[in-house]
Amino acid sequence: MPFDDRGLAYGDGLFETVLVRDGEPLLWDEHMARLARGAAVLGIPMPTRATLEALPARAGKGLAVLKLMLTRGSGGRGYLAPEAPEPRLRWQAAPFAPNEARWRQGVAVRHCRLRLGIQPVLAGLKHLNRLENVLARAEWSDPEIAEGLLCDVEGRLVEATCMNLFWWRGGAWHTPSLERCGVAGTLREALLARLDIRVVAAEPGALADAEAVCLANSVQGLWPVVRLDDAEGRCLSRWAVNDRHRALQAEAHALLGHPRHPHD
Repeated sequence: MPFDDRGLAYGDGLFETVLVRDGEPLLWDEHMARLARGAAVLGIPMPTRATLEALPARAGKGLAVLKLMLTRGSGGRGYLAPEAPEPRLRWQAAPFAPNEARWRQGVAVRHCRLRLGIQPVLAGLKHLNRLENVLARAEWSDPEIAEGLLCDVEGRLVEATCMNLFWWRGGAWHTPSLERCGVAGTLREALLARLDIRVVAAEPGALADAEAVCLANSVQGLWPVVRLDDAEGRCLSRWAVNDRHRALQAEAHALLGHPRHPHD
């Protein structure tokens, strides 16, 4: 990556992390749709579909994660982008093994102190500027805490540091609206297209009387949440893994090729 690449200098670009099983990408259409949306918003020309579709097979046999990074390339003057950008596509594939214990036993998570800034223009995109997530993830080092929940600056639930949030309450699944900030995960998009999940604006108190809480993304699959702590490490809520968790997990894992019933 050249020193003057705008992705390196300014976070002027996008990325995707794609689960690949024996050379076949999972949720590929959703990943390509999000990449195209981001490229349109940022004004970065998309690589040809043939170029992109040739990459998953190069991940080889077994389970791997393919990371695609698309930047605006070099050029321009300061923040002023070049009139005719020459995008730069980079990719890397790495072997992957999911943490199956988290599927079966569930995870402990905590609230983060950091608040996400509101920027509707970038909401939903997986752009390269992820400093908020980096700072949020630096808030804890306890290996027993699997993830941190993030709110925006107005106190509304958004996501976890690298996963989307779901909870069952009042007879329905809910997930936070991502119209103002956050990353619209591809597994979240696929589940919204297939299931009756309510997209809502909610504060953290909504989780207090939830019957089930889950985190999910297109690489790890779905983790049931069994404990929620505040930002100081005090326990706020506990849940036993139940049929609600398992039903949504089965739907999510069917889309990824992960075991639908990992507890069996």
